[in-house]
Amino acid sequence: MGLREKIGEELKTAMREKDAKRLSTLRLINAAIKDRDIAKRGEGGDGADSGVGDTEILQILGKMVKQRQESARAYEEGGRLELAEQELSEIKIIEDFLPRQLDEGETDAAIDAAISSTGADSIRDMGKVMGELKSRYTGQLDFGKVGPRVKSRLA
Repeated sequence: MGLREKIGEELKTAMREKDAKRLSTLRLINAAIKDRDIAKRGEGGDGADSGVGDTEILQILGKMVKQRQESARAYEEGGRLELAEQELSEIKIIEDFLPRQLDEGETDAAIDAAISSTGADSIRDMGKVMGELKSRYTGQLDFGKVGPRVKSRLA
């Protein structure tokens, strides 16, 4: 079962159980996926009739988590704790569909493996290494944090 089907099943379950918070978050996820489907259709990309694949859905979910983390931080700084709490609860629901995040040791091992598999030996090869990591670990790594670590290893 793909991510799209899993999200659809969870949406139906939330409707049956009348879980309003989960239902609204799942609807937001569905809307984001459909927006990407429409954009892809407009571009005339490959597989436009079937929509986006699991890899792109993972990217969408990762982006949604990041947006909510930033919003929660802003709400906390502004003293709006109830809104921050709502954002954090949405993050938990979205993370149900993301693969487990790699810890520090696993991240270092993944970076080392990507460097050796691409044969990278200088900062010029950073794009190759990041491409390798993105193809293997989408949804499992925060690439904003991984980039500087790759750069320091190649420097």
